Amino acid sequence: MSETTSQSDPPKLRRGWTTGACATAATRAALMALWGEGFPDRVRITLPKGERPEFALSHMAQGEGWAEAGIIKDAGDDPDVTHGAEIRARVAVSAGGVIFRAGKGVGMVTKAGLPIGVGEPAINPVPRRMMCEQVEEMAARLGKSPDVEITVSIPEGETLAQKTWNPRLGIKGGLSVLGTTGIVRPFSCAAWIASIHRGIDVARAEGLTHVAGCTGATSERVVMAHHGLGESAMLDMGDFAGGMLKYLAKHPVPRVTIGGGIGKIAKLAQGEMDLHSKRAQVDLPYWAELLGDPKLAQMNTALEVYEARGGDFARLVAQKALEAVEARFGGQGMSFDVVVIDRAGTIIGTAGA
Repeated sequence: MSETTSQSDPPKLRRGWTTGACATAATRAALMALWGEGFPDRVRITLPKGERPEFALSHMAQGEGWAEAGIIKDAGDDPDVTHGAEIRARVAVSAGGVIFRAGKGVGMVTKAGLPIGVGEPAINPVPRRMMCEQVEEMAARLGKSPDVEITVSIPEGETLAQKTWNPRLGIKGGLSVLGTTGIVRPFSCAAWIASIHRGIDVARAEGLTHVAGCTGATSERVVMAHHGLGESAMLDMGDFAGGMLKYLAKHPVPRVTIGGGIGKIAKLAQGEMDLHSKRAQVDLPYWAELLGDPKLAQMNTALEVYEARGGDFARLVAQKALEAVEARFGGQGMSFDVVVIDRAGTIIGTAGA
């Protein structure tokens, strides 16, 4: 055994491929069949950064003037809701240029603020470009016209979409075809933060003046009721307070509410912007000093401190969280407020607007 590894080292996580990469590979395979080369057993594509993955076909169909191929998405070791879903692409001759259609299980954009316009299939710009490149390269090689209609479908997409942020973002009827690199990196924060950004874009496009980011479903429900906010105003912040606030600093909304349980908000009050338990801990000696009670430093959790000190602690946490946010993100034309709840969903502390 080497000096730099041990039996306790975690295994290396396996990466996977985005829906956009799968749709691109399916498009290439379908074009091969449509243009006389036949369906391959496996198809290889080039991703934006030069990687050359190969995909096995799970579905092949062909009729007069069209061909369709499908690929089972492998998201590697990432807990991606679309892992195992079949991504299909059907190609046919278009009236001119490359035209994208949403088949079964692929959503349509119904709200402004997303990278794709209202009324368009929810196929993002990079996957569109990747599919267009396949059309152009193969048309040039085979002497065909690059006038192609591409219909992307995900048979289980409408059901799977209910487990995503698509309904809130105004993507109706199914999933989005996503990806900027073609690669899914296990447990990456990027996809979550990107969804927060899209939520802010949609809220701004709708002219909303008040949005809220919450750490979980209970705090979200409470904040919605407390402020009378609609779903479009709710940002799926989770642990990524910094990811939300940094984007808001560049794309401001007049009023921002942050809501969560006392443990998460206590970390925010300490100046932490990533609230996950693996990356930030409640500093109990800090709170013990602020409250003038050394015994609190020996406690185990923020909840235990709250049970000992009640509303005094909750209100202090809310106020300090507000001060931490305003110190870093104030002066951007936004006002902030903080709502702290207990496990039952009762508001136990507030501060700000």
